[in-house]
Amino acid sequence: GRFVAMDCEMVGVGPEGERSVLARVSIVNFYGHVLLDTLVAPTEPVTDYRTHVTGITRQMLVGAPSFKEVQYQVASLLKDKVVVGHSIHNDFKVLFFTHPKGCVRDTSTWYPYRRLAQGPPSLRQLSAELLGIQIQTGAHSSVVDARAAMLLYHKQRASWE
Repeated sequence: GRFVAMDCEMVGVGPEGERSVLARVSIVNFYGHVLLDTLVAPTEPVTDYRTHVTGITRQMLVGAPSFKEVQYQVASLLKDKVVVGHSIHNDFKVLFFTHPKGCVRDTSTWYPYRRLAQGPPSLRQLSAELLGIQIQTGAHSSVVDARAAMLLYHKQRASWE
């Protein structure tokens, strides 16, 4: 299929851990089947694992594949695909990846969803209100979040395309 959804988990680097680097990336197909779900060795010393949000600990990243390796896998999976995601520019940013604008469907900037939320909607809010599913109740799962974005895309696909 032409459609995939992607979500990344990031950990903090630098003083106070305010900058983000990639720690996990998940890509699912149109039906929500996992095409890639991998941890990533951080490119800089991590100062905040953000474990309560990411579910990621230091031990989990020991021996994880290199950023370069994962970036290559992601690039080959996204080639010629329409990529669905929520605030996906953040994911592209930590991957140092650009994708043709016409091949991106971002559920955070899609007008009907912004109108519903009266501003930038959170994935959690859209999932609860439109899909009737609770996500991100504890640590986030990038697989669950990618699937939720894809389901939100399904809901609006007819008017989106």
